[in-house]
Amino acid sequence: MQSFEFVNPQFFWLLLALPLLVLWYFLKRKNQTAALKISSLKGFQTSQNWLAKLRPLLFLLRLLALAALIVAMARPRNVNETTKIKTTSGIDIVMAIDVSASMLARDLKPNRLESLKKVAARFINARPNDRIGLVEYAGESFTKTPLTSDKSLVLSSLKAIKYNTIIQGGTAIGMGLATSVNRLKESRAKSKVIILLTDGVNNSGFIDPKIASELAVEFGIKVYTIGLGTNGMAVSPIGVLANGKFQYGNQPVEIDEELLKEIAKITGGQYFRATSSTKLGEIYDEINKLEKTEIEEFKFKNYDEKFRPLVLLALAFIGLELLLKYTLFRSFV
Repeated sequence: MQSFEFVNPQFFWLLLALPLLVLWYFLKRKNQTAALKISSLKGFQTSQNWLAKLRPLLFLLRLLALAALIVAMARPRNVNETTKIKTTSGIDIVMAIDVSASMLARDLKPNRLESLKKVAARFINARPNDRIGLVEYAGESFTKTPLTSDKSLVLSSLKAIKYNTIIQGGTAIGMGLATSVNRLKESRAKSKVIILLTDGVNNSGFIDPKIASELAVEFGIKVYTIGLGTNGMAVSPIGVLANGKFQYGNQPVEIDEELLKEIAKITGGQYFRATSSTKLGEIYDEINKLEKTEIEEFKFKNYDEKFRPLVLLALAFIGLELLLKYTLFRSFV
């Protein structure tokens, strides 16, 4: 990045003296040449002297020399700045996302899953120096994307997440957490984090969430848990129609908040409750602030001084003034 600056801009105040010098010159200009007073010019042949009209050129050259010197004293220069960023301690993050049928509930617009994907994409874009992985879980779990610093790959995988019947139905929080721990256990990052999101209760899978939490503690992994869903009732899938589409109806929102709080407490994380898309976005922003990547920035500056040409220009003006004064405009003043 290149920029232009003046190191000593206070010297520009001296430019205010130039108008005063001009005023002084016009007040004293008649005393600059020898004068002869006579009563009348009758009998003398007169002619116009062009040198007399050009004499103010000497004063102009001096003014230009002073102006160039003042600008030179302000030290103009170009600054070429280059920045080198070094990540001193990155963070490895696994986002465990519940993809059970209840994630299609419409209390968040257009539904819980799509709202989550939109907010999670913004979170991923805000972590350019970290590795991120994705885990899907419902009645069972699997790794959607292993830990990677390729954000375009993670975002593409996130966009492709949707409800499907391939994964067994239910909500296996322990399975989702255990799979996430498995992705992070070999990590050498200074900080390892799991963001576990669910909108239900643990009702499936063969791994107890508390055992998965103890595994996370053993490998030094912090877990942030998010309970997703409004308070009370929500328009959720309650059955499948003959055409294969879901039938929707009001269902009570059931989130095992005590379990999620316990998981977060055991692992040193925090529990959050997202009752709207706005609140969900605020939660991810809060996690983004809590988990900061240490970045070391080195700045290198190269200075290209521009005052030397101005000094040479000022000397040229003074030299030209002296040359004209003692040749073409020769006088004793």
